Amino acid sequence: MEELKVPSVGESIVEVEIGAWLKQEGESFAQDEPLVELITDKATLELPAPFPGTLKKVLKRTGETARVGEAIALLEAGAAEAKPQAQAPQEAPQASTPEPLAMPAAERLMREKGVSPEAVQGTGLGGRVLKEDVMRHLEEREAPRPPEPAPPPPPSGPVPPPAQAPADKPWRVSEAVPMTPLRRRIAERLLLARQTTAMLTTFNEADMSAVIALRKELGEAFQKKHGVKLGFMSFFVKAVVQALKEIPELNAEIRDNAIVYHRYYDIGIAVGGGEGLVVPVLRDADRLSCAEIERQIADFAERARTKKLKPEELMGGTFTITNGGIYGSLNSTPLLNPPQVGILGMHAIQERPVAREGQVVIRPMMYLALSYDHRIVDGREAVTFLRRVKELIENPVRLLLEV
Repeated sequence: MEELKVPSVGESIVEVEIGAWLKQEGESFAQDEPLVELITDKATLELPAPFPGTLKKVLKRTGETARVGEAIALLEAGAAEAKPQAQAPQEAPQASTPEPLAMPAAERLMREKGVSPEAVQGTGLGGRVLKEDVMRHLEEREAPRPPEPAPPPPPSGPVPPPAQAPADKPWRVSEAVPMTPLRRRIAERLLLARQTTAMLTTFNEADMSAVIALRKELGEAFQKKHGVKLGFMSFFVKAVVQALKEIPELNAEIRDNAIVYHRYYDIGIAVGGGEGLVVPVLRDADRLSCAEIERQIADFAERARTKKLKPEELMGGTFTITNGGIYGSLNSTPLLNPPQVGILGMHAIQERPVAREGQVVIRPMMYLALSYDHRIVDGREAVTFLRRVKELIENPVRLLLEV
Protein backbone atom coordinates (compact mmCIF):
# COMPACT_ATOMS: atom_id res chain seq x y z
CA MET A 1 0.00 0.00 0.00
CA GLU A 2 1.37 3.40 -1.03
CA GLU A 3 0.41 6.82 0.29
CA LEU A 4 -0.72 9.55 -2.11
CA LYS A 5 0.81 12.72 -0.71
CA VAL A 6 0.29 16.40 -1.47
CA PRO A 7 3.25 17.56 -3.58
CA SER A 8 4.91 20.95 -3.36
CA VAL A 9 2.64 23.24 -5.38
CA GLY A 10 4.42 26.56 -5.10
CA GLU A 11 6.67 28.74 -3.03
CA SER A 12 5.13 29.81 0.29
CA ILE A 13 2.19 27.41 -0.19
CA VAL A 14 2.08 24.99 2.72
CA GLU A 15 -1.57 23.93 2.58
CA VAL A 16 -4.11 23.02 -0.11
CA GLU A 17 -7.82 22.35 -0.15
CA ILE A 18 -9.07 19.05 -1.52
CA GLY A 19 -11.32 19.52 -4.52
CA ALA A 20 -13.28 16.85 -6.36
CA TRP A 21 -12.06 13.28 -6.24
CA LEU A 22 -11.95 12.08 -9.85
CA LYS A 23 -11.74 8.43 -8.80
CA GLN A 24 -13.78 6.67 -6.14
CA GLU A 25 -12.62 4.08 -3.62
CA GLY A 26 -12.15 0.75 -5.33
CA GLU A 27 -11.70 2.23 -8.80
CA SER A 28 -8.62 1.48 -10.84
CA PHE A 29 -6.50 4.04 -12.63
CA ALA A 30 -3.66 4.24 -15.12
CA GLN A 31 -0.33 5.95 -14.53
CA ASP A 32 -0.59 9.76 -14.85
CA GLU A 33 -4.41 9.60 -14.81
CA PRO A 34 -5.84 12.45 -12.67
CA LEU A 35 -7.00 11.29 -9.25
CA VAL A 36 -8.03 14.43 -7.38
CA GLU A 37 -8.18 18.21 -7.72
CA LEU A 38 -5.98 20.30 -5.41
CA ILE A 39 -7.05 23.90 -4.85
CA THR A 40 -4.37 26.48 -4.08
CA ASP A 41 -4.31 30.26 -4.00
CA LYS A 42 -3.08 30.23 -7.61
CA ALA A 43 -4.96 27.49 -9.42
CA THR A 44 -6.98 24.32 -9.27
CA LEU A 45 -4.62 21.49 -10.19
CA GLU A 46 -5.15 17.83 -10.96
CA LEU A 47 -2.88 15.41 -9.10
CA PRO A 48 -1.90 12.52 -11.41
CA ALA A 49 -1.44 8.92 -10.36
CA PRO A 50 2.25 8.02 -9.80
CA PHE A 51 1.67 4.45 -11.06
CA PRO A 52 -1.19 2.23 -12.28
CA GLY A 53 -3.29 0.79 -9.49
CA THR A 54 -6.41 1.08 -7.36
CA LEU A 55 -7.66 3.81 -5.03
CA LYS A 56 -8.08 1.85 -1.81
CA LYS A 57 -9.00 4.55 0.69
CA VAL A 58 -9.61 8.30 0.67
CA LEU A 59 -8.07 9.95 3.74
CA LYS A 60 -8.98 13.56 2.94
CA ARG A 61 -12.37 14.34 1.41
CA THR A 62 -13.62 17.22 -0.69
CA GLY A 63 -13.51 20.49 1.23
CA GLU A 64 -10.90 19.37 3.74
CA THR A 65 -7.42 20.85 3.91
CA ALA A 66 -4.09 19.07 3.79
CA ARG A 67 -0.52 20.21 4.24
CA VAL A 68 2.22 19.68 1.68
CA GLY A 69 3.64 16.19 2.23
CA GLU A 70 0.53 14.93 4.02
CA ALA A 71 -1.10 11.68 2.83
CA ILE A 72 -4.57 12.14 1.35
CA ALA A 73 -5.25 8.60 0.07
CA LEU A 74 -3.97 5.05 0.05
CA LEU A 75 -3.12 3.45 -3.30
CA GLU A 76 -2.49 -0.13 -4.26
CA ALA A 77 -0.21 -0.81 -7.20
CA GLY A 78 -1.44 -3.09 -9.98
CA ALA A 79 -4.74 -3.58 -11.75
CA ALA A 80 -8.00 -3.38 -9.87
CA GLU A 81 -9.36 -6.65 -8.57
CA ALA A 82 -12.55 -7.91 -10.20
CA LYS A 83 -15.53 -7.44 -7.93
CA PRO A 84 -17.85 -10.44 -7.40
CA GLN A 85 -21.37 -10.18 -8.78
CA ALA A 86 -22.91 -11.09 -5.45
CA GLN A 87 -21.56 -11.15 -1.96
CA ALA A 88 -22.56 -12.98 1.13
CA PRO A 89 -23.89 -10.86 3.97
CA GLN A 90 -20.71 -11.37 5.95
CA GLU A 91 -18.67 -10.02 3.03
CA ALA A 92 -20.64 -6.79 2.70
CA PRO A 93 -18.48 -3.71 3.13
CA GLN A 94 -18.85 -1.76 6.29
CA ALA A 95 -20.96 1.37 6.02
CA SER A 96 -18.30 3.75 7.27
CA THR A 97 -18.33 6.32 4.49
CA PRO A 98 -18.73 9.71 6.23
CA GLU A 99 -20.46 11.30 3.26
CA PRO A 100 -22.28 9.99 0.16
CA LEU A 101 -20.16 9.12 -2.85
CA ALA A 102 -20.66 11.25 -5.93
CA MET A 103 -19.64 11.00 -9.53
CA PRO A 104 -16.94 13.50 -10.65
CA ALA A 105 -19.38 15.60 -12.72
CA ALA A 106 -21.76 15.77 -9.77
CA GLU A 107 -18.97 16.78 -7.39
CA ARG A 108 -17.87 19.57 -9.70
CA LEU A 109 -21.45 20.91 -9.97
CA MET A 110 -21.98 20.71 -6.20
CA ARG A 111 -18.75 22.57 -5.58
CA GLU A 112 -19.62 25.29 -8.11
CA LYS A 113 -23.13 25.76 -6.65
CA GLY A 114 -22.12 25.46 -3.00
CA VAL A 115 -24.21 22.33 -2.39
CA SER A 116 -23.39 19.96 0.45
CA PRO A 117 -23.19 16.28 -0.64
CA GLU A 118 -25.39 15.29 2.31
CA ALA A 119 -28.21 17.47 0.96
CA VAL A 120 -28.56 15.51 -2.29
CA GLN A 121 -30.37 12.17 -2.54
CA GLY A 122 -28.33 9.90 -4.82
CA THR A 123 -30.08 7.62 -7.28
CA GLY A 124 -27.02 5.99 -8.81
CA LEU A 125 -25.57 2.57 -8.13
CA GLY A 126 -24.95 2.15 -4.42
CA GLY A 127 -26.57 5.50 -3.67
CA ARG A 128 -24.02 7.50 -5.64
CA VAL A 129 -24.94 11.07 -6.44
CA LEU A 130 -25.31 11.70 -10.15
CA LYS A 131 -25.18 15.03 -11.96
CA GLU A 132 -28.91 14.71 -12.62
CA ASP A 133 -29.51 14.37 -8.87
CA VAL A 134 -27.68 17.64 -8.23
CA MET A 135 -29.60 19.43 -10.99
CA ARG A 136 -32.89 18.15 -9.54
CA HIS A 137 -31.86 19.37 -6.10
CA LEU A 138 -30.97 22.81 -7.48
CA GLU A 139 -34.35 23.07 -9.24
CA GLU A 140 -36.17 22.21 -6.03
CA ARG A 141 -34.04 24.65 -4.03
CA GLU A 142 -34.67 27.50 -6.47
CA ALA A 143 -38.38 26.83 -6.89
CA PRO A 144 -40.57 29.56 -5.29
CA ARG A 145 -41.92 28.66 -1.89
CA PRO A 146 -44.82 30.17 0.02
CA PRO A 147 -43.67 32.94 2.36
CA GLU A 148 -43.09 31.88 5.92
CA PRO A 149 -44.49 33.94 8.76
CA ALA A 150 -42.01 36.48 10.01
CA PRO A 151 -40.64 35.82 13.50
CA PRO A 152 -41.74 38.18 16.24
CA PRO A 153 -39.48 41.21 16.68
CA PRO A 154 -36.98 41.21 19.55
CA PRO A 155 -37.80 43.25 22.67
CA SER A 156 -35.63 46.09 21.39
CA GLY A 157 -33.83 47.01 18.18
CA PRO A 158 -34.94 47.04 14.55
CA VAL A 159 -36.98 44.25 13.04
CA PRO A 160 -34.76 41.99 10.92
CA PRO A 161 -35.40 42.23 7.17
CA PRO A 162 -37.52 39.49 5.62
CA ALA A 163 -35.64 36.54 4.23
CA GLN A 164 -37.73 36.37 1.08
CA ALA A 165 -38.96 38.83 -1.51
CA PRO A 166 -42.21 40.72 -0.77
CA ALA A 167 -45.26 38.95 -2.12
CA ASP A 168 -46.16 41.95 -4.30
CA LYS A 169 -42.60 42.22 -5.73
CA PRO A 170 -41.38 38.67 -6.28
CA TRP A 171 -38.58 39.83 -8.54
CA ARG A 172 -36.70 41.51 -5.69
CA VAL A 173 -34.65 38.50 -4.72
CA SER A 174 -31.01 37.99 -3.78
CA GLU A 175 -28.90 34.87 -3.90
CA ALA A 176 -26.02 34.08 -1.60
CA VAL A 177 -23.48 31.84 -3.33
CA PRO A 178 -20.43 30.67 -1.34
CA MET A 179 -17.09 31.77 -2.74
CA THR A 180 -15.21 28.99 -4.45
CA PRO A 181 -12.06 27.97 -2.58
CA LEU A 182 -9.88 29.36 -5.37
CA ARG A 183 -11.69 32.71 -5.37
CA ARG A 184 -11.43 32.86 -1.57
CA ARG A 185 -7.69 32.21 -1.71
CA ILE A 186 -7.22 34.79 -4.47
CA ALA A 187 -9.01 37.36 -2.31
CA GLU A 188 -6.80 36.55 0.66
CA ARG A 189 -3.61 36.75 -1.42
CA LEU A 190 -4.52 40.04 -3.06
CA LEU A 191 -5.34 41.56 0.31
CA LEU A 192 -2.00 40.28 1.61
CA ALA A 193 -0.22 41.97 -1.30
CA ARG A 194 -1.83 45.27 -0.34
CA GLN A 195 -0.92 44.88 3.33
CA THR A 196 2.68 43.69 3.01
CA THR A 197 4.09 45.76 0.14
CA ALA A 198 4.64 49.47 -0.40
CA MET A 199 2.99 49.36 -3.81
CA LEU A 200 2.96 52.28 -6.21
CA THR A 201 2.02 52.45 -9.89
CA THR A 202 3.44 54.55 -12.72
CA PHE A 203 1.81 54.92 -16.14
CA ASN A 204 2.85 55.56 -19.71
CA GLU A 205 1.51 54.84 -23.19
CA ALA A 206 2.97 53.15 -26.24
CA ASP A 207 2.31 53.72 -29.92
CA MET A 208 1.61 50.24 -31.28
CA SER A 209 1.89 51.23 -34.96
CA ALA A 210 5.27 49.55 -35.59
CA VAL A 211 4.34 46.26 -33.90
CA ILE A 212 0.99 46.14 -35.69
CA ALA A 213 2.69 46.79 -39.04
CA LEU A 214 5.27 44.10 -38.33
CA ARG A 215 2.58 41.57 -37.43
CA LYS A 216 0.65 42.46 -40.58
CA GLU A 217 3.73 42.06 -42.76
CA LEU A 218 5.18 38.90 -41.24
CA GLY A 219 2.27 37.32 -39.35
CA GLU A 220 1.20 34.92 -42.11
CA ALA A 221 4.74 33.69 -42.80
CA PHE A 222 5.41 33.40 -39.06
CA GLN A 223 2.34 31.23 -38.50
CA LYS A 224 3.08 29.09 -41.54
CA LYS A 225 6.63 28.41 -40.34
CA HIS A 226 6.06 28.04 -36.60
CA GLY A 227 2.43 26.88 -36.39
CA VAL A 228 1.42 29.64 -33.99
CA LYS A 229 0.18 33.22 -34.38
CA LEU A 230 2.53 36.13 -33.81
CA GLY A 231 0.92 37.92 -30.89
CA PHE A 232 1.70 41.07 -28.95
CA MET A 233 2.88 39.19 -25.87
CA SER A 234 6.16 37.96 -27.35
CA PHE A 235 7.16 41.56 -28.09
CA PHE A 236 6.37 42.61 -24.53
CA VAL A 237 8.21 39.65 -23.02
CA LYS A 238 11.29 40.54 -25.05
CA ALA A 239 10.99 44.22 -24.10
CA VAL A 240 10.52 43.42 -20.40
CA VAL A 241 13.54 41.11 -20.31
CA GLN A 242 15.76 43.74 -21.91
CA ALA A 243 14.48 46.42 -19.51
CA LEU A 244 15.05 44.10 -16.52
CA LYS A 245 18.66 43.64 -17.56
CA GLU A 246 19.09 47.40 -17.42
CA ILE A 247 17.02 47.95 -14.24
CA PRO A 248 17.78 44.88 -12.06
CA GLU A 249 15.89 46.30 -9.07
CA LEU A 250 12.66 45.12 -10.70
CA ASN A 251 13.98 41.56 -11.03
CA ALA A 252 14.53 41.12 -7.31
CA GLU A 253 12.81 40.28 -4.04
CA ILE A 254 13.19 40.85 -0.30
CA ARG A 255 14.27 37.92 1.85
CA ASP A 256 14.53 38.71 5.54
CA ASN A 257 16.77 41.80 5.61
CA ALA A 258 18.44 41.20 2.24
CA ILE A 259 17.62 42.12 -1.35
CA VAL A 260 18.05 39.15 -3.70
CA TYR A 261 18.79 40.14 -7.30
CA HIS A 262 17.91 37.43 -9.79
CA ARG A 263 20.35 36.99 -12.68
CA TYR A 264 17.84 34.91 -14.63
CA TYR A 265 14.49 35.95 -16.12
CA ASP A 266 11.44 33.83 -15.32
CA ILE A 267 8.46 35.82 -16.54
CA GLY A 268 4.99 35.02 -15.21
CA ILE A 269 2.17 35.42 -17.73
CA ALA A 270 -1.32 35.90 -16.29
CA VAL A 271 -3.89 33.80 -18.16
CA GLY A 272 -7.57 33.11 -17.52
CA GLY A 273 -8.16 29.84 -15.70
CA GLY A 274 -11.95 29.67 -15.53
CA GLU A 275 -12.28 30.40 -11.80
CA GLY A 276 -9.68 33.17 -11.86
CA LEU A 277 -6.32 34.23 -13.23
CA VAL A 278 -3.37 31.90 -12.94
CA VAL A 279 0.25 32.85 -13.56
CA PRO A 280 2.34 30.13 -15.24
CA VAL A 281 6.00 31.00 -15.73
CA LEU A 282 8.15 31.26 -18.87
CA ARG A 283 11.48 29.87 -17.68
CA ASP A 284 14.63 31.60 -18.93
CA ALA A 285 12.58 33.91 -21.11
CA ASP A 286 15.74 35.68 -22.27
CA ARG A 287 16.75 32.49 -24.09
CA LEU A 288 13.42 31.97 -25.89
CA SER A 289 12.59 33.01 -29.44
CA CYS A 290 9.33 34.78 -30.26
CA ALA A 291 7.93 31.51 -31.62
CA GLU A 292 8.84 29.62 -28.44
CA ILE A 293 7.24 32.33 -26.31
CA GLU A 294 4.02 32.30 -28.32
CA ARG A 295 3.83 28.49 -28.28
CA GLN A 296 4.33 28.29 -24.54
CA ILE A 297 1.75 30.99 -23.82
CA ALA A 298 -0.83 29.29 -26.07
CA ASP A 299 -0.13 26.00 -24.31
CA PHE A 300 -0.45 27.62 -20.87
CA ALA A 301 -3.80 29.19 -21.79
CA GLU A 302 -5.23 25.91 -23.08
CA ARG A 303 -4.09 23.87 -20.09
CA ALA A 304 -5.28 26.55 -17.65
CA ARG A 305 -8.79 26.16 -19.05
CA THR A 306 -8.66 22.39 -18.66
CA LYS A 307 -6.88 22.42 -15.28
CA LYS A 308 -3.86 20.61 -16.69
CA LEU A 309 -1.16 23.02 -15.49
CA LYS A 310 1.53 21.39 -13.38
CA PRO A 311 2.31 22.80 -9.92
CA GLU A 312 5.93 23.51 -10.81
CA GLU A 313 4.81 25.67 -13.77
CA LEU A 314 3.28 28.16 -11.32
CA MET A 315 6.38 28.52 -9.15
CA GLY A 316 9.30 30.87 -9.06
CA GLY A 317 8.54 33.79 -11.37
CA THR A 318 10.71 36.88 -11.02
CA PHE A 319 8.40 39.37 -12.80
CA THR A 320 4.81 39.24 -14.11
CA ILE A 321 2.98 40.55 -17.18
CA THR A 322 -0.81 40.76 -17.23
CA ASN A 323 -2.97 41.80 -20.17
CA GLY A 324 -6.30 43.31 -19.16
CA GLY A 325 -6.70 44.56 -22.72
CA ILE A 326 -8.07 41.21 -23.87
CA TYR A 327 -11.10 41.95 -21.69
CA GLY A 328 -11.38 45.53 -22.92
CA SER A 329 -9.65 47.28 -20.02
CA LEU A 330 -8.39 50.73 -21.05
CA ASN A 331 -6.32 51.31 -17.91
CA SER A 332 -5.84 49.73 -14.49
CA THR A 333 -3.50 49.31 -11.54
CA PRO A 334 -2.19 45.72 -11.49
CA LEU A 335 -1.52 44.18 -8.09
CA LEU A 336 1.86 42.73 -7.25
CA ASN A 337 2.40 38.99 -7.11
CA PRO A 338 4.60 38.61 -3.98
CA PRO A 339 7.47 38.06 -3.49
CA GLN A 340 7.95 39.74 -6.87
CA VAL A 341 8.42 43.51 -6.79
CA GLY A 342 7.17 44.39 -10.28
CA ILE A 343 4.23 43.69 -12.59
CA LEU A 344 3.49 45.21 -16.00
CA GLY A 345 -0.10 45.77 -17.02
CA MET A 346 -1.00 45.85 -20.73
CA HIS A 347 -4.32 47.29 -21.87
CA ALA A 348 -6.63 47.65 -24.84
CA ILE A 349 -5.31 49.24 -28.02
CA GLN A 350 -7.38 52.30 -28.92
CA GLU A 351 -6.97 54.77 -31.75
CA ARG A 352 -6.40 58.23 -30.27
CA PRO A 353 -5.18 61.61 -31.54
CA VAL A 354 -1.53 62.25 -30.63
CA ALA A 355 1.01 64.91 -31.56
CA ARG A 356 3.79 63.88 -33.94
CA GLU A 357 6.27 66.48 -35.23
CA GLY A 358 3.83 69.31 -34.68
CA GLN A 359 0.92 67.49 -36.30
CA VAL A 360 -2.12 65.82 -34.74
CA VAL A 361 -2.37 62.27 -36.06
CA ILE A 362 -4.38 59.18 -35.16
CA ARG A 363 -2.36 56.31 -33.71
CA PRO A 364 -3.19 52.94 -32.10
CA MET A 365 -2.20 53.60 -28.52
CA MET A 366 -1.92 51.32 -25.47
CA TYR A 367 -1.72 52.49 -21.88
CA LEU A 368 0.96 50.71 -19.85
CA ALA A 369 1.00 50.44 -16.05
CA LEU A 370 3.91 49.33 -13.89
CA SER A 371 3.18 48.52 -10.26
CA TYR A 372 6.25 48.18 -8.07
CA ASP A 373 7.31 47.70 -4.47
CA HIS A 374 8.72 51.01 -3.27
CA ARG A 375 10.76 49.23 -0.60
CA ILE A 376 13.19 48.14 -3.32
CA VAL A 377 12.34 50.17 -6.39
CA ASP A 378 12.56 53.97 -6.41
CA GLY A 379 10.45 56.13 -8.67
CA ARG A 380 13.41 56.84 -10.93
CA GLU A 381 14.00 53.15 -11.64
CA ALA A 382 10.30 52.48 -12.18
CA VAL A 383 9.82 55.36 -14.62
CA THR A 384 13.03 54.50 -16.47
CA PHE A 385 11.97 50.85 -16.77
CA LEU A 386 8.53 51.70 -18.17
CA ARG A 387 9.95 54.28 -20.57
CA ARG A 388 12.43 51.67 -21.80
CA VAL A 389 9.61 49.17 -22.47
CA LYS A 390 7.76 51.90 -24.37
CA GLU A 391 10.83 52.68 -26.52
CA LEU A 392 11.36 49.03 -27.40
CA ILE A 393 7.73 48.46 -28.32
CA GLU A 394 7.55 51.59 -30.45
CA ASN A 395 10.74 50.59 -32.28
CA PRO A 396 10.83 46.76 -32.20
CA VAL A 397 14.02 46.67 -34.29
CA ARG A 398 15.78 47.63 -31.04
CA LEU A 399 14.71 44.24 -29.65
CA LEU A 400 16.80 42.51 -32.30
CA LEU A 401 19.81 44.76 -31.93
CA GLU A 402 19.44 45.18 -28.12
CA VAL A 403 19.98 48.94 -28.34
